[in-house]
Amino acid sequence: MAQSIFITSAEGHSGKSTVALGVLDALSAATPRVGVFRAIARSTIERDYVLEMLLDHDGVDLAYDDCIGVTYDDVRADPEAALSTIVERYKAVQAQCDAVVVVGSDYTDVGSPAELAFNARIAANLGAPVILVLGGRASQGQAEQLGSSTARTPAEMGQIASLALAELAHGRAELFAVVANRADPDHMDATISSIADAVSGTSYGGSGAVPVWAIPEDRVLVAPSMRGIQRAVEGEMLSGDPALLTREALGVVVAGMSMVNVLPRLFEGAVVVIPADRTEVLVAALLANASGTFPSLAGIVLNGGFEVPEPVMRLLDGLGSSLPIITTEHGTYETTLRIMSTRGRLAADSQSRYDTALALFERNVDTDELRRRFGLAETRVVTPLMFEFQLIERARAARRRIVLPEGSDDRILRAAATVLTRGIADLIILGEPFEVRSRAIELGLDLSGAEILSPFDAVHVHKFADEYARLRAHKGMTIERAADTVTDVSYFGTMMVHMGLADGMVSGAAHTTAHTIRPAFEIIKTRPDVSVVSSVFLMALADRVLVYGDCAVIPDPTSAQLADIAISSAATAEQFGIDPRVAMLSYSTGESGSGADVEKVRDATALVRERSPELLVEGPIQYDAAADAAVAAAKMPQSQVAGRATVFIFPDLNTGNNTYKAVQRSAGAVAMGPVLQGLNKPINDLSRGALVSDIVNTIAITAIQAQGEARR
Repeated sequence: MAQSIFITSAEGHSGKSTVALGVLDALSAATPRVGVFRAIARSTIERDYVLEMLLDHDGVDLAYDDCIGVTYDDVRADPEAALSTIVERYKAVQAQCDAVVVVGSDYTDVGSPAELAFNARIAANLGAPVILVLGGRASQGQAEQLGSSTARTPAEMGQIASLALAELAHGRAELFAVVANRADPDHMDATISSIADAVSGTSYGGSGAVPVWAIPEDRVLVAPSMRGIQRAVEGEMLSGDPALLTREALGVVVAGMSMVNVLPRLFEGAVVVIPADRTEVLVAALLANASGTFPSLAGIVLNGGFEVPEPVMRLLDGLGSSLPIITTEHGTYETTLRIMSTRGRLAADSQSRYDTALALFERNVDTDELRRRFGLAETRVVTPLMFEFQLIERARAARRRIVLPEGSDDRILRAAATVLTRGIADLIILGEPFEVRSRAIELGLDLSGAEILSPFDAVHVHKFADEYARLRAHKGMTIERAADTVTDVSYFGTMMVHMGLADGMVSGAAHTTAHTIRPAFEIIKTRPDVSVVSSVFLMALADRVLVYGDCAVIPDPTSAQLADIAISSAATAEQFGIDPRVAMLSYSTGESGSGADVEKVRDATALVRERSPELLVEGPIQYDAAADAAVAAAKMPQSQVAGRATVFIFPDLNTGNNTYKAVQRSAGAVAMGPVLQGLNKPINDLSRGALVSDIVNTIAITAIQAQGEARR
């Protein structure tokens, strides 16, 4: 039976969705089947965005309708019947999972102890220990009543904890942990101490140490997105890039005055409210946003319902601004009020907000302790999500510096923001600094932690040209030609790796494989102990991770090259925590077949055993005998590899490339790669159709390879 955890708060707007996402992510890294359940939803008409976000997590595979208990109307009509329904519907979800994250109510009405009491009863009846989330900020109305600021003091947090814990204890709910969310960053330790004192003063104080964690306030998480503002003002998009609607608006400027008075009031991330008949102010705001001499805006809202004149629309089209411009029928006061009342939603469609939430949780909550207290049983299953988590953890353990040559690609910028936010690696992005940073700001991405470098930087070009001319002197390379060559982003990035300015490179989102790896063959070259550069794909299946090689580089390897590929692939497998058991694939198993192709594999297997006697290797062997224990028992019953292979070496590129794609599409495997192996330093190629998540994984893989090179 699945274990579960119940996340609730004592009031609305505590940000418990951030905690729910963090807990879900932490559990998904340790167990293959994690579920989510929303005990009380706002309504059955409008879909619950918190539940949708959690269901969108890669670790969850459940239908929306199955994961809702009851609505507020059901609770008001008959609390006992509602509780019974919640338990019944929860049990159906529990039966499908190893762990379940249950999210309590949202306090859509006026918050009261009665609502927390009902959440406590739900948790007790589900047998789910509670993570109590306390909001570190009071609402404006609460602050005015108390005569204090919206930021709560440590003492106030302790008082709120005492009241909430008493209510939980009265409902006989078990306490798992307390999280102070949106806490005052300047008083984190004092806040934790005050809450811990409150815990010790309740019945929970004698039941062992209850963890208390605090997550600081982050303005990005509470700021509304432009898409949220568009919904709030019931607006339509007049012009701009829809992709920029995910950017957060950090404040409002009401432009009801002349242009000369509006411009000094603009600030970074502002949404500017402009009456639709003040077209001169609209044009001024757009020009200010594009000028580079004024702050970058999140968007513009034109209010009043006036139609923008055709000549002005032509002017806007000519400016070609990507800044979102939204029109609304509401007046200035109503529009501003609606924007000010809009709260940031933690939703899956805002990658930056999603990354920020996870990063805050990971930095401030001891996820190892959380998993330990949860008591998940050890599992030998490794899902794609669990493997991705392991990659990120290994990359973080000793951060490496990775260069990304394609700074003009939005996917690269989005992936870079994720990598930096989650602390996976340090980054250098190639491109013109003003252009790259401007586009990042437009997309609402924080790249302040990256070094952004022009491939035409004179100092680097001179240094790289000298070195490249030296390396290629035997080919007649001159300084002049070298200076031209190294301004190509692939050569520039490769030279950075070669000269120790970066530990690895990831490219290929906007370039061919040949364009990405040719400089590596010329400059980085192969390690002394290998004869060829080859590749593997890390194939994350539903319950395990396999290594396939070579699927991308060498069309028809010789037996010696095949042995090299096998030994390199086994080393790569070990680098990523996979115990290598190598299957040298062919169309026959053991001594059952003959022919030139089989003999090539047989000779390669003998070479592997001779060069690396410690490796478990079998060949020639068919795929089914290598992968399936039942087939292996019939064909190779004494083999230590047959039926348990983890590294599959294909006899040629045609077989390898088609097999990895067939498994990827037919079995729903996540194919990570190609991961190049055999180079002196790590260079990896991306598919031109790579998703942001693919780029993040490849950066983590490259960082782990760089760690291995450093140890070597």
